[in-house]
Amino acid sequence: MTVTASSTPGGAPGSASAPAASKNGSGAGPLAGKTVVIDPGHNPNNFRHTQEINEPVDIGTNKKECDTTGTDTNDGYTEAEFTLDVSHRIRAILEKQGAKVVFTHDGDRTFGPCVDERARIGNQAKADAVVSVHADGADEGQRGFHVILPAKVKGGAADTAPIVGPSRELGVRIAGKFVQDTGMNASNYVGDGTALDTRSDLGGLNLSKVPKVFIECGNMRDSRDSALLKSAEWHQKAAQGIADGIMAFLGG
Repeated sequence: MTVTASSTPGGAPGSASAPAASKNGSGAGPLAGKTVVIDPGHNPNNFRHTQEINEPVDIGTNKKECDTTGTDTNDGYTEAEFTLDVSHRIRAILEKQGAKVVFTHDGDRTFGPCVDERARIGNQAKADAVVSVHADGADEGQRGFHVILPAKVKGGAADTAPIVGPSRELGVRIAGKFVQDTGMNASNYVGDGTALDTRSDLGGLNLSKVPKVFIECGNMRDSRDSALLKSAEWHQKAAQGIADGIMAFLGG
């Protein structure tokens, strides 16, 4: 999720196309009647619109930039490409279980959406769960995944008190299933080994009225993590882990 100076998207060696999504909201399966919003972090086109994404938006407690470009691997595979591919795979899994899956965007916008709109999409969908998919951009040797939970904040349009508890439950479920399905260890640099980090500075969490978490699936700037993050096979494992955590939270 960290911003980098890179501006040229690269391709992931050996990446396969994301599987086609099944019929949205099929009405059959253990998640029938449930709505899940998947928020693919950043946008592949953001780097072309730095002025627009740097415009501040109100996140309740203060103002923050609309969005960021995201990070990338040392050979140019971008976080935005990664998050879209994994999000497509999550959608296919959840729709097979009967869930209605809504995306905040599908790479079809010139930039964004801004963080306040991303929260608003989940709120308007009356989502049972929202997951924002990311990858981190930390130093070499800093490895593993972590799930970001909303802190209790109140100010302006932000009031997370009603969602702090269920969001934590969602995050715990996802963290447990992600370890199980991917074999990825909890972050060795965030969360003190718990794979959980609570933050009050993210507009997408501050403005949410429904249970929501972010997941940083690994560190794109660590050579060992990045090898996984560029692997289509590992993308599927990551998607399964996230989807399994959502299903566990929703009782599916």
